[in-house]
Amino acid sequence: MRPMEGIRVLEVAMYGFVPSAGAVLADWGADVVKVEHAVTGDPQRGLRQTGSFRVEGDPNPNVAHANRGKRSLGLDMTTPEGREVLHELARDADVFLTSFLPASRARLGIDIDDIRAVNPRIVYARGSALGPRGAESGRGGYDMTAFWARAGTAASITPPGTEGMISPPGPAYGDTISGTNLAGGIAAALLRRERTGETAVVDVSLLGSGLWALGHSIGLSLHLGRAWEGVAPSTHGSPTNPLSGLYRTADDRYITFVMLQPAKFWANVCRCLDRPELADDPRFATTESITRHTGDAVKILREAIATRPLAEWTKRFAALDGPWAPVQDTLQATTDAQVRANGYIGQAGDLELVASPVQFDVEDTVLGPAPEFAAQTEEILTELGYDWDRILALKASGAVT
Repeated sequence: MRPMEGIRVLEVAMYGFVPSAGAVLADWGADVVKVEHAVTGDPQRGLRQTGSFRVEGDPNPNVAHANRGKRSLGLDMTTPEGREVLHELARDADVFLTSFLPASRARLGIDIDDIRAVNPRIVYARGSALGPRGAESGRGGYDMTAFWARAGTAASITPPGTEGMISPPGPAYGDTISGTNLAGGIAAALLRRERTGETAVVDVSLLGSGLWALGHSIGLSLHLGRAWEGVAPSTHGSPTNPLSGLYRTADDRYITFVMLQPAKFWANVCRCLDRPELADDPRFATTESITRHTGDAVKILREAIATRPLAEWTKRFAALDGPWAPVQDTLQATTDAQVRANGYIGQAGDLELVASPVQFDVEDTVLGPAPEFAAQTEEILTELGYDWDRILALKASGAVT
């Protein structure tokens, strides 16, 4: 049994951030009903082009990533009939999950007091761009603005002297991280309700998540009064540790070493490189001497690692005690044996998608397909006890799709 089985989530949200929280909860077993605009659906359904990648037809990973495992209901919340359906769904839900801005929530009758009036025990969860307090709490935003640019990552990752900024590594990067945070907050609120009977309002913002993701660097900046700076690409890395840096292989791939105790691992690295004599070199005998001769060590390692392709180093470094990794692109990561062995990518209908990162009882996360727009409207209304005459009347009025 998955840990969220029996939990009902009513999601009134669009795009990537908050729906990705619903996707995590669905991965964990929750029944997530996604309420979509009765005519257009979630605007994310129209997303076909991301960067140079274009998806024609369905299934569409741009939709499925944040919406797998849910059921879709097309609903016009501006009508009295539509609002009545929404409130009936909320009455039996454990969680109300929304991305709507404060003014829209008030206008549609889906704010905290509105939903609590029909279900006082519901966990009310909000995802926002800039947080629920402050002068800008009513403003919207996306992960590019609030998470990436405003919270510090863009400036921190962009090398000094570079015009502009480095863009996020892929679509919905900050959305997905923030959505996982929101799912965790919801789980904690449900636990509190179970233990104490007290419910909660859960807030997660893109801005707060961006700060948290960069929290170590920001802590250093606050302590030292200095902004974190990006590092120019293709440099080694640490100026005082040859075993914390980047090295190119013979087939133009890269290996990154992160061995923070160089003296501990130096001899083992030398053996893997077929250079055992370097283990006794006095320049590299202690951490202090390695620090003084980092330039020499980096030159030696660069020359040695450049003689063989990554596949050979992968075999040789299987005997390496210290942490290292190949630098992989998104497609190479999907074929990584360790990724597959742990079930980090799963089947969601006709698509393979990344599973949410938490596993239970060392079992693969079960992924469901993303719903077609309004595909479960009749099913959901029937579960509410609506007969077919009432369902057809709602459809005829445009209240549901």
